[in-house]
Amino acid sequence: MKTALILNGPNLNLLGTREPQVYGSQTLADVEALCERACQANGFTLDFRQSNHEGTLVDWLHEAGRLHAQGKLAGVILNAGAYTHTSVALHDAIKGTGITLIELHISNVHAREAFRHHSYISPAAKAVMAGFGVNGYALAVAGLAGMQ
Repeated sequence: MKTALILNGPNLNLLGTREPQVYGSQTLADVEALCERACQANGFTLDFRQSNHEGTLVDWLHEAGRLHAQGKLAGVILNAGAYTHTSVALHDAIKGTGITLIELHISNVHAREAFRHHSYISPAAKAVMAGFGVNGYALAVAGLAGMQ
């Protein structure tokens, strides 16, 4: 069984309390449970992680590249948070590893502040999801299954 690696970037540990009018009231633990159910339904093992540190996310993408090369990884779903709009390092890590990656946003970033309209992740991603709330995670898992 292949693994779906779901990576969450900075401030996603604050889900449920940070701007609930934008991000909803569900916690990151609720999102992980949702992803576990989605992975079971789509035949994946779940590996769910969160870090506020860019370098840690880069290291995890490199790890994903090794798993991909071994045929053990279905792909990565990445909610890079604010790093979406700033991180060339994450872009380079995605391109350098050859992984299948879905960029995910809980909110519709294009309906928000102008600085959120640009993504360094999108050019390296296989697909982009935004604006479905936390249910976007389950949709992304199903999308990943469709890419297999």
